[in-house]
Amino acid sequence: MTPSYNYPFATSPDIIRANQKDQYFQGVLLEQLSSILRKLYGARFAQTHVSETRTVADLLYLSLTTLIGNRTLGEEYCDIVQVEDDSRQLPTIARRSGYILSAVLLPYGLNRILPTFRRRIRAKLELTLKRGKKLSPASQRFQAYLLANLDTITSPAPIYAVSLAVFYFTGAYYHLGKRFLGLRYIFTRNVEPSDQRVGYEVLGVLLVLQMAVQAYLHFHNTLTHGTVAVANVGSAIGGTAILDHGVEVSLDPQAYSSNNALLFESADPPSVDLSAFQKITHTPVLDGPRYNLEDKEIMKWIQGRQQRKCTLCLEPMKDPSVTTCGHVFCWTCIGDWVREKPECPLCRQTVLVQHILPLRS
Repeated sequence: MTPSYNYPFATSPDIIRANQKDQYFQGVLLEQLSSILRKLYGARFAQTHVSETRTVADLLYLSLTTLIGNRTLGEEYCDIVQVEDDSRQLPTIARRSGYILSAVLLPYGLNRILPTFRRRIRAKLELTLKRGKKLSPASQRFQAYLLANLDTITSPAPIYAVSLAVFYFTGAYYHLGKRFLGLRYIFTRNVEPSDQRVGYEVLGVLLVLQMAVQAYLHFHNTLTHGTVAVANVGSAIGGTAILDHGVEVSLDPQAYSSNNALLFESADPPSVDLSAFQKITHTPVLDGPRYNLEDKEIMKWIQGRQQRKCTLCLEPMKDPSVTTCGHVFCWTCIGDWVREKPECPLCRQTVLVQHILPLRS
């Protein structure tokens, strides 16, 4: 008689280990795709489309494993199998497809939509507060609160944090999409009663404490400095100009860094009305780069042919700009890079977009 086994659910350490293995192989696939793009279209194109390349790599990896009913390499490494929570059967094609959409395409879509959504909401709130003579004090404080915490309110990060804390306590549903779709993991081997199976409850306690402290500090600062925040918002709006499509530019001549960061963070730069920007800030808009190092008479102090080339696009630098660590790149190249990954591409030191300085001869 063939013995029947009741395989137990996998514990949180095995699930996290499998996920780390999958992320490693997805990273390898991403590097291969990025290398192909660099050879076909150049380094600048590959860097500009990092998020799209990562999305394609994740879709390809999960399509070749989860979608067709196979285990991922991480699941095979940890001897776990994905099943439906209610029936303990292998998941249907509908649930597998739903998980892939929620794990890959949904975050990509949110990253594309949220910046534009936030800019428009922020512009409307600022205009309302600027013209808020008819607003009641309570309404003014509420809208100032929304303006000050817009990024946090519209971010899915708190939902992910709560879901992760629940996972640490229960050992189920590491991904939020699997929680909604009812997908869990079981071991493919029989576990003896003497085997010790531990979880990550301690991490759950620490995460809950962290969220509690952050919530307390948030409410304390809101209640204590709420009135001051309204005044600060009003004074800040008075020194700004809102262009088309909700793009706000400071009129303070010392606010170069904030304006620079704002233009870098624009998800769709061609949509900005450059003529309006030129009119309001009295800044001429050039058709091309101001400094092109292909001309050897420009910035003669940069010696050598290789030194005059950008290590990202491998072309003569256009509007050379320096990072805080001292490395020089094209203005557009380093801007695209730092917007996706805030670090120097050569030495990996942290670099923020507002700290990039253009060189002048």
